[in-house]
Amino acid sequence: MNDSDNQRRWRPEQPGVYEVWYTTWNHPKTDQGFWLRFITEAPKLGTGGSPPYGEAPRGELWFARFDPKRPDKTFGIHKRFRGELVTSATDPFSVQISGCHQGHDHSFGELSGGGHDVRWDLRWVPAARTLRPLPDLLYARGGIGDTHYHVPNPRVPLSGTLLVDGEELTFERAIAGQSHVWGKKHAYSWAWGHCGEFVGAPDAVLEILGARLQRRGITLPPTMVVSLDLDGEQHRLNQFRHAVFNRGSWGTGRAAFSAWSPRIKIEGELTCTPDQMVNAPYVDPDGTELFCANTMIGDARVTVWKRDGTRWREHRRLEAKRRAQFEIGSRVRDALVTRPHVLVT
Repeated sequence: MNDSDNQRRWRPEQPGVYEVWYTTWNHPKTDQGFWLRFITEAPKLGTGGSPPYGEAPRGELWFARFDPKRPDKTFGIHKRFRGELVTSATDPFSVQISGCHQGHDHSFGELSGGGHDVRWDLRWVPAARTLRPLPDLLYARGGIGDTHYHVPNPRVPLSGTLLVDGEELTFERAIAGQSHVWGKKHAYSWAWGHCGEFVGAPDAVLEILGARLQRRGITLPPTMVVSLDLDGEQHRLNQFRHAVFNRGSWGTGRAAFSAWSPRIKIEGELTCTPDQMVNAPYVDPDGTELFCANTMIGDARVTVWKRDGTRWREHRRLEAKRRAQFEIGSRVRDALVTRPHVLVT
């Protein structure tokens, strides 16, 4: 088992950085979706930090449930823990926050507050290879730029149990994804999307990332990178030469994308209704506040074309109902997404 791509990138005492390990999955029978995050963060010195620990390093646990059939059951909670309750190991990889455990092939723990109680014990078979969604150059020297991420487990079979507010859910080789993010600052705005359960395409995995950066007060045009595994082929339209021509747009409950190379073209959109999202408040290490509207129960529609001589020929259409996982991030809270991801104590 090679867990190197999940290993912690920052030293625990290093200020001005954050790191995230997140797992996303759905329950096959009920269509519920889940979002689990382990976070370490050390605020930038001089910013004052975030309560209740100020500029001291801290850990955070985040959980959200999305229920398409019972919208009133959709919720998100997160809790902060002092840095002394955060530990990590390298052989094998693990991060522990207040007794909760995240590894390369498992996660277990509990989180309560705000009238909710969550307990999980989950394991999965690690993927054979990591999905790297960003241009290769950005992974040089441990990561160039403000934020980096890759997907050590893009599409893996997850088993175990999840207890949410007294409701026990059992998983037997449900499809899950697990990613690792590290950086110093989020983009000015962004759209992330993932889907590993397309109808009739058992090996397909889609990963998209759109971003708008701000430099010296100027907001740059959006960029979009797209990765798609399909029918045993890996299509990586995620290099700088692709990003110049790729297109992306995003807003409330929607992320659309178009990407192409001389051989293949991929277009699609991820959609949901505002009541299928939670609005998560983020705080960068420099104190910048952001908002992330997230869902695990969206719909995906993707069309793939391949070059046939001088013309494009439609090769495949992919669809997924209640299995698209995506988020829209911004410096401004989306007023249409009214359900908050709540900080609890």
